[in-house]
Amino acid sequence: LHFPPLPIPQIPQEGGESSLSQLLKAFVSAGRVDHVTMVMGLHPQYLSSFWKTQYLLLRMDGPLPYHKRHYIAIMAAARHRCSYLVGLHMGEFLQVGGNPAWLQGLHCAPQKLRNLNEINKLLAHRPWLVTKEHIEALLKPGEDSWSLAELVQALVLLTHYHSLASFVFGCGIKPEEDQDGGNSCWPPSPNSDSSAASDDSIGGSGGADVMQEVEVLMEKMKLLQENQLEEEGVTQEEMATRFELEKMESFLVPS
Repeated sequence: LHFPPLPIPQIPQEGGESSLSQLLKAFVSAGRVDHVTMVMGLHPQYLSSFWKTQYLLLRMDGPLPYHKRHYIAIMAAARHRCSYLVGLHMGEFLQVGGNPAWLQGLHCAPQKLRNLNEINKLLAHRPWLVTKEHIEALLKPGEDSWSLAELVQALVLLTHYHSLASFVFGCGIKPEEDQDGGNSCWPPSPNSDSSAASDDSIGGSGGADVMQEVEVLMEKMKLLQENQLEEEGVTQEEMATRFELEKMESFLVPS
């Protein structure tokens, strides 16, 4: 049997030129081409949109001072323990005049920024639990209250960097050569000394805290389910029947 040779796929020249153009723009803008930009450079149109978003959030005029924007980015990345983004924005934070003492932990930052901690946790891990009460509490008149414009920009920054942290982990992006933090941005082992962190830590919360939160949540769900079944008077046999029915229906759902 004779098989014709397989054609070798060619990368379109337009895409190559566009990628180079985007990388040059990144270098001119930031003075470097970081690893995130290099990965996104494989998709020039996406990189272009990403850079426009980054520029608008961090560089353009807005209600938040530049150093607070970078600190909020640090808070968001730290929730996912993404040392790559934390390290990048610690440098940016200092370059735009941020107070180095704030980097020692959230307890060293102004109360106004500390008030974002709760909604930061919810947006990072359980965004469906955010309610209007969380927003109202931050907008409540007072010395450390947020204006609506400030809060909108802060929330956009938080959600943007939660997503970007997932991108960094998903693509296996490692720290820059001149970044502290070793050769990997993966979270430290729960058994290592460096993993013992609290909500106050810029590096993010510890794995034990996350596991404890999950266990508490599961216990609450179990109690809620048991109370609901008791109110409905459902027997063990009926529960087993419901389970089998749900299992059969799940098989019928197309993937």
